[in-house]
Amino acid sequence: MTTKSYIKIYGPPILKTIRELEKIAVDMPEVCIMNSIIAGISEENPVVFTDPKYILDYFSNVPATIEIKRCNTIISKSGEQLGEYDFFFEWFKDPTMDQLNQLIKKIDESLIHLGSKYTIITKK
Repeated sequence: MTTKSYIKIYGPPILKTIRELEKIAVDMPEVCIMNSIIAGISEENPVVFTDPKYILDYFSNVPATIEIKRCNTIISKSGEQLGEYDFFFEWFKDPTMDQLNQLIKKIDESLIHLGSKYTIITKK
């Protein structure tokens, strides 16, 4: 069982907030992600997020630069549903308190200009 940090967004702007969270994840090799946009696309066409070309294209619209090797690890393959949350960071190893605090700091700094509010909960 993996540890996930679930984000509930109290927007607006929901889409811009999700895009900011995606940008954070690209530069965090210790996590993969899932969000309401990806989940919706995956339900319609489950093959798309196993294709590195599609992942590169998706993240170019974020916009974020992602390396080819990161394409295989950025999208969660756990099959976990989002439930009441809009986004999650799935940790490959149990995060330290410092890693969790760094994530919160990155999120706070990234979202301040949008004015969006969020809650975060980390659990196994």
